[in-house]
Amino acid sequence: MRTLAAITLTLAGALATAAPAPAPLPVLERVMVVEPRDVGDLQMTDQQGKPRRLADLSGAPALVFFGFTHCPDVCPTTLQKLAMIKATRAREMAGVRVVLISVDGERDTPEVLKEFLKRFDKDFVGLTAPSAEVRELAMKFSAPFFKDPPKNGAYSIQHSSRVYALDKHGRLRAELYDPSPEATAGITRALLAE
Repeated sequence: MRTLAAITLTLAGALATAAPAPAPLPVLERVMVVEPRDVGDLQMTDQQGKPRRLADLSGAPALVFFGFTHCPDVCPTTLQKLAMIKATRAREMAGVRVVLISVDGERDTPEVLKEFLKRFDKDFVGLTAPSAEVRELAMKFSAPFFKDPPKNGAYSIQHSSRVYALDKHGRLRAELYDPSPEATAGITRALLAE
């Protein structure tokens, strides 16, 4: 049986290695700041065909979006907006990763993701995995999605349009609800300053 002192030392050691408590993020229009929380991890494949975990992205802030390449409107619009913000606010966005996690693992192969993402920005990261595994990860972000019933072999996927801001420790810090470029840059600036 472990003593109280041993348990206290173990707990103190775990807390010492945990990410420090961050300062509050600024209040910005159409940005919901959330209590920092771990969103877990998942082994996926990037658009280069290489295995990549969500944890591999830690070390720099990331803007994460759950979507798919066959999306007719929300995904291209969101990624185009993020590409525009990144291009016009290069200094404020330097070091921030933009990540598309596919909710359509059946169709979104690494090659398909690569072709899709190059239309927006060469540095965007695309990740794919079986939809059932991505669903578990997406629920930790509060980003549910579901597949519509197929019609003539084609289907669509209903999903959130939110973009999720992660800090350099991989913790979810804010949800972005189609904010202005200024608000998006404001959140990334605050996360980069930590």
